[in-house]
Amino acid sequence: MFERFTQDARGVVTGAVERSGRTGADEVTEEHMLLALLDQTGTRASFALAALGVGDRRESLEGALAQARRRGGLSQADAAALAEIGIDVGEIVSRMEEAHGAGAMKAGGAGGPGGASWRPKWWWSGRRPFTPAAKAMLVKSLRISRGRGDHHIGGEHILLALTARPGVVAEVLADHGATYAAVERAMFGAAGGSGGGGLAQAG
Repeated sequence: MFERFTQDARGVVTGAVERSGRTGADEVTEEHMLLALLDQTGTRASFALAALGVGDRRESLEGALAQARRRGGLSQADAAALAEIGIDVGEIVSRMEEAHGAGAMKAGGAGGPGGASWRPKWWWSGRRPFTPAAKAMLVKSLRISRGRGDHHIGGEHILLALTARPGVVAEVLADHGATYAAVERAMFGAAGGSGGGGLAQAG
């Protein structure tokens, strides 16, 4: 699949790996992919994010992602669903942090068994793995590319995939005005390019 990646798409992937390393995360997540996209300039995806005002609200976006990490990776929709059956996620987070310190439930942390001497499995190979969700998102970008009739996978397909897959990243993007439909319009116009975008979004 990677042979189809454009230079900017490869930049997103390598940027996500670098971000994962800088934050001490054990794996590369969809969040790292989004932040790597936001670091780029002069690409179709960066133009769309700027046109939608997401670039100007980066601090707010990163704050929302940090809050989701604090909830253990649960989206607001997940937290609301749990609240309907009487589970207060905020209260659980507070109790965990009282007992174990700030950020006790954070997802994607660098900790592990055995303290400082512990190393994740990838440490020996030097290759930081992608989470199942991040891998699925890359597969989704391929499907979106095919659905649009494109013969490459660019940063624009990765961005569309991030908005299409349910979860924290898509939720945060939508809260900042970057839904699948809005991103598609910003990048390809009102007609949505080849017309395959709607089909690519499903599934």
